[in-house]
Amino acid sequence: MASVKPSGRHFSACFKCIRTPASVNVNGTSRRFLQVSASAREELQTQSTPSPTPPPPTMKSAAKKEVPEYMQKWGELDAQTVDEKREERRLVRREGVQPVGSRRRRTILNRMAANRADEIAFEQLPFQAFQEARKFLLQDRQEKLKAIEVQTARINNLMEQDPAVSGGSSAKEARLRSMRNHVQELIILADINDPVVKKKFEDGEGDMNKPIYRYLADQKWRKYKRLILEQRISQLNLVPDFLPALNPVADVDLGFGRKDVAPGEFVDSALSEQMPRLKVQTFEPGEKLVSVVVVDADVPVLSKDSFTTHCHFIASNIPISPTQTSIPLIRIGQQDNKTEDVSARKIALPWQAPYSIRGAPYHRLAVFVLEQKDAKALDVEALKNTKRAGYNVRAFVEKHKLNAIGVSVFRTKWDDSMAGVMERAGLKDLVNVELKRKRIEPLPYKRRTERMR
Repeated sequence: MASVKPSGRHFSACFKCIRTPASVNVNGTSRRFLQVSASAREELQTQSTPSPTPPPPTMKSAAKKEVPEYMQKWGELDAQTVDEKREERRLVRREGVQPVGSRRRRTILNRMAANRADEIAFEQLPFQAFQEARKFLLQDRQEKLKAIEVQTARINNLMEQDPAVSGGSSAKEARLRSMRNHVQELIILADINDPVVKKKFEDGEGDMNKPIYRYLADQKWRKYKRLILEQRISQLNLVPDFLPALNPVADVDLGFGRKDVAPGEFVDSALSEQMPRLKVQTFEPGEKLVSVVVVDADVPVLSKDSFTTHCHFIASNIPISPTQTSIPLIRIGQQDNKTEDVSARKIALPWQAPYSIRGAPYHRLAVFVLEQKDAKALDVEALKNTKRAGYNVRAFVEKHKLNAIGVSVFRTKWDDSMAGVMERAGLKDLVNVELKRKRIEPLPYKRRTERMR
């Protein structure tokens, strides 16, 4: 985040308090690098088995919401087969669903459905140009597989070589690391142009255990969602107000109940009173242990006429992986209440509802996903002694050697439900407090006196 401005967000502390009435084998991967393409299967099998067509994605039922009469005249719109721009716009407008894949692919599937050719698998489409292109891609894939075998043999030979011959242990490790990265690039290049792989990824059927699907998901995230996240990090000054630097490498989806929360969105206090739900998609192989920390950086201190931080939640030792993306905090809390083993508990500081005093600026609440070094478990019992008021997330990260791999942020402000939320949270004394800006006296030369009049 080198482009982020170094200056943090500073609020004017000019408030006064008043009272109001109440209201590959090289690095642990499988030896079978990629999915066998359709041409190879045709050579090995005398009779091909047709693959069933994927079911269309679930759409929001029109019965759940009132649809205007002019939208009902549009008829049925399928995200798999719409092939006109007008129908695509209607699909997004009425159903709230994006079309699947490219328009060229949807046109082919639409024609197949019109000709009642559903029994033909996607990779066996009867188009000469398509099949000739697949033959060319298969030849390129075979070249990549041969290069992978050669590179793997070189890595095995280097591993058996004496470090003194390789220029020392550090030079040997650096060379091995470079060669393994090259193998990973070849694995991705061998399958990146396979139309079956692209179709499965577009349909959401990709296996995230395979490098190609992790790579495609990472590229899709970086082209849109990560750019928005970087913009919110810069606009809301998460750097340096929370941490000195942030480099998100995991996609963090935040939500409360059934509501999905975009980075920087305002959340009603009635929703944020319950623990959030998180979905963390990583793009690196293997399982990780992470800690989830929620911090508010804009809590007003009435006695000092300033602002401080407040910790709303801490949970540690939560496993995630490319295929295990959900972090069900509510379920984790229920399991902690049932278990008698103290060391098996994960929540150190239970969820405390975000609050805002009437008249105060909005609060920024950052949700950090922190990777624990070497997947080493933290002592949750020791973390329970953490003070919420004045919490320093930088010191927490440095003390336990954590790495911020993902982040999301939401905002809260005074609303109609805030009084009830604060009473249930034990903050009844702050319900009737209202902050107002002090009147700033003009400079002497701008004052109008009787003499000047």
